[in-house]
Amino acid sequence: MNTHPLVTVVIPFYNCPFVSQAISSALSQTYPMVEIIVVDDGSTEHVEQIHPYLPYIHYLGKENGGTATALNHGIKHASGEYIVWLSSDDILYPEKIAKQVQLMMDQRVSISHTNFNYINEHSSLTQYRAGASPMTRLEMLRIFILGNPVNGCTVMFHKSLIQAIGMFDEALPYTHDYDLWYRVLLADYSFAYLAEPLTAYRRHQGMGSVKHAEAITHEIRYTQNRYADQLRHMIQMLER
Repeated sequence: MNTHPLVTVVIPFYNCPFVSQAISSALSQTYPMVEIIVVDDGSTEHVEQIHPYLPYIHYLGKENGGTATALNHGIKHASGEYIVWLSSDDILYPEKIAKQVQLMMDQRVSISHTNFNYINEHSSLTQYRAGASPMTRLEMLRIFILGNPVNGCTVMFHKSLIQAIGMFDEALPYTHDYDLWYRVLLADYSFAYLAEPLTAYRRHQGMGSVKHAEAITHEIRYTQNRYADQLRHMIQMLER
């Protein structure tokens, strides 16, 4: 078994003023085998921040199509056995990949997520351990009826997972992650959890969840309704 499988970090980028911090955090990992793919989703601003990193990353350009299209584009070009999604306004802590790869290899799982901290536009810590508490599979399924307890930028998955259940749904501009986690659970994959905060999730006025709150709320309801019956059936089976 390869003790250091290659991990690809996919960074979708669209006019984000924090992108250099995201790339720098991916380059600063203690883990020795990291590939970084930055997917420029038709940006017109802050592209110059990427130029100093070009010798150390793969830089892919495409027409603007949204985060799901950028993620899928990066995944298609990924050489890594494991995939990490990093939003261009978030930060990975130095041991993120090393610890998460070890967890996944030890537990022999195809997908995992971790705790995280909130930071602000100045990169100051605003909330420590902001993620969910550890939960059983049944508890997780019940929570998914009401909301999404998984922060996408804490997730690592084996590339075979995407090959088995499909890519991010490009028809969903905002809940493509929520949709994928539903498909993961309904395909009966175990969602391993590392309670240590290994990602800094930035909350700021320019983030999509602030700018598009009404559209996101509508799309969340659509995504929940799409899988509600299947999820309830799975919960009933586990409760027996």
